[in-house]
This record gives sequence, structure tokens and C-alpha cells, in this order.
Amino acid sequence: MYIKASRKAYCPVDFAFQRVSGKYKGRILWFLRDSVLRYGELKRTVEGISPKMLTQALKELEDDGLISRKVYTEVPPRVEYTITDTGKGLIPAIDSMRIWAEGVLEKSS
Repeated sequence: MYIKASRKAYCPVDFAFQRVSGKYKGRILWFLRDSVLRYGELKRTVEGISPKMLTQALKELEDDGLISRKVYTEVPPRVEYTITDTGKGLIPAIDSMRIWAEGVLEKSS
């Protein structure tokens, strides 16, 4: 099934996976599901991510409207990231994948 939007046809499955593709975006959304986190907190929480990759993933998630970024004009500067309502809509799907993965991993061990 394809949906026509602004002169292009989109497959909804492709559209959704492009928003959370990559190694870190799903985890970032998962960690933001219940709380507001600062850059440093995300860096500590998302294991194995480099500062460059974290910055890139956060920018892409913000561009896609899945998270919001709030900058406080303080010294030192403070930036907080929050999941948007659009991003919250992905949480049940991410949770379903988590449950699926737990089952597969449990069977293989």
C-alpha cells in the first residue's frame, strides 16, 4: 500500500522505518519515553554512541518531529530533549519489537 503525499508515493512501512533506522534512534526514543533528558544524560544512557552519532541522531529525530529540543540561555548552556506526541506514537511499536527480541533471545540461549 502506498500513500500519495506532495507528489510522491510513500510506503508507510518504509516511511516509519526510515524515521527510526539506525543503531541508536529507537533507543533514544525509548529512553525519552518517560523523561526529559539532557545531552550528557543521553550520552551516558545510550551505550556505545559517539558524540558525533548522538548529535546526528538527535538532529534527525528533531527534524522528523519525533523529539523536541529546548535550549536554556544559561552559562553553561543547558539543552533538554523531550519526546513529542508523534514520537510517543512509536513507543508501542518499539515495545513490541523489544518483547519480540526478548523471546527470540531467550529461545536461543
